[in-house]
Amino acid sequence: MNNLNNNQGMQKRMLIMTLVVFVFFVAYEFLVLKPQKEAQAAKVAQEKSTQANSAPQVVQNSANPESAPASNISSPSNIVDALSTKAIIANDIVSTVTTGKNIIQIDKLGRIAQVTLLERQYITEDGSHIKLFEADQLRPLEVRFADSTINNEAFKVPVTASSVIVDATKDTQTLVLTQVLKDTVLTKTFTFYADGHYDLKAKATNNKQFFITSGFRPNVLADMYADHGVIVKLVDGTLDVTVDGDSDKSKTYTGAKFLSAFDRYYTTVLYNFEKTFQVSLMPDKESNPQGFIHSENASISFSGYAGPKEHKTLTALNPELTDVIEYGWFTFIANPMFLFLQFIQSYVGNWGWTIVIATILIKLVLYPLSYKGMVSMQKLKELAPKIKDIQAKYKDDKQKQSAHMMELYKKHGANPMGGCLPLVMQIPVFFAIYRVLLNAIELKGAEWIFWIHDLAEMDPYFVLPVLMGATMFLQQKITPNTLQDETQRKIFQFLPVIFTFFFLWFPAGLTLYWFINNLFTIAQQFYINKLFEKRKTVEVEEKKLAKK
Repeated sequence: MNNLNNNQGMQKRMLIMTLVVFVFFVAYEFLVLKPQKEAQAAKVAQEKSTQANSAPQVVQNSANPESAPASNISSPSNIVDALSTKAIIANDIVSTVTTGKNIIQIDKLGRIAQVTLLERQYITEDGSHIKLFEADQLRPLEVRFADSTINNEAFKVPVTASSVIVDATKDTQTLVLTQVLKDTVLTKTFTFYADGHYDLKAKATNNKQFFITSGFRPNVLADMYADHGVIVKLVDGTLDVTVDGDSDKSKTYTGAKFLSAFDRYYTTVLYNFEKTFQVSLMPDKESNPQGFIHSENASISFSGYAGPKEHKTLTALNPELTDVIEYGWFTFIANPMFLFLQFIQSYVGNWGWTIVIATILIKLVLYPLSYKGMVSMQKLKELAPKIKDIQAKYKDDKQKQSAHMMELYKKHGANPMGGCLPLVMQIPVFFAIYRVLLNAIELKGAEWIFWIHDLAEMDPYFVLPVLMGATMFLQQKITPNTLQDETQRKIFQFLPVIFTFFFLWFPAGLTLYWFINNLFTIAQQFYINKLFEKRKTVEVEEKKLAKK
């Protein structure tokens, strides 16, 4: 019976916990993670030129990486100074490839120096096209040799390109890069496609082992809202995510299907779904992960893509590549949630109205849960005076207090946990759509109405956050409050203000979802309140008739 006595207190605590957890989640990202990441970004910017002046060296002449045990596989490790050569030739472009979606520039070391996105939605406010990489970062497709002597020489000898200009806007085109070194010749043979991806076959003569990096991630949007770092997908389907700042030691993976370096919206991914490869992750000076693919018998083949994490684009390349879109803990709900939104958008044609329609449909599906929770809250509100009387009458006898309270609940069909359990069960759905709307680049440049020209950006006039806060305040006013403690009541009164403050900087798409969600919750609550008012009126009339 003592456990039963705690039901009402538990109900209060769970309700408070649910809201506090959400507030903490938002506050932690905004007040803690964002300053940390901004500070880290500033520090990285100051030290990038220093980092760019060195290149990882690898251990001498390893055994075949694919056949060796993971603990004995050679991997990029120590630092070798290549300042004099990199400073001279790093910015020299030997070939420029234009596809239907991007421009890929190859530098004299055979690396991808820059990828410029050509599609309309990737044009910034100043009219320039988005570029994925910074000039002094570790560049995709850079090669490191296992032999340190060859490795040092490779940073001094430029490659020779078969074509200076490659036009792959309509037809598939080939580009061959050749680097002639003293003890080996490295050949990279590219096949570029109009959709922006490429195939690469790399081979070194004299059986000289080497490694190819995916480079440091695109650095277009690495903010507080989403993870950024490296994802490795293994042959068993598992994903290993290492975020920036958390790479404190080297890792080696066998049987990898893809290696992705990513920020919030963009990725550089190297993949092969026919034959797996081995990957090493090496931390840089800022504990950011750097990924390297091992060659096998001095050769390697894979496909690559550098660009936005668009679901349709990745699906067209290979459905498994959609795993580069990382939603965190709620991926198992977020993935189908995105497909649901995409399905609606395919008919509606506008992402803003898609969010509105999807929110309404989600509310309708969850209505039975919401209804039970609202009814329970109404019953508990009506019983609050009687519960208070029982607590006062049996304050010195907790066992009797609990027994009478449970008898009261049973008599009136009230469940002390009924008000918060439906809310708790809806939390995964909210966080799933929260992650989807934060990570979906499809919202980039997507208009809704009037002043909302980009659902991926904050509302420039703060209209949606204010409306969201106002509806939250109204929802709070019409929702029965069973909290007896005055301090708890005051905390709840300030929640609309707190939420409004945080949502000021949230993407407009997410704020739109929360606003529409509030509107329909208000409508549902009004409906429940009317039902209870009607029931009360009937009960009063029945009592009057009974007295007569």
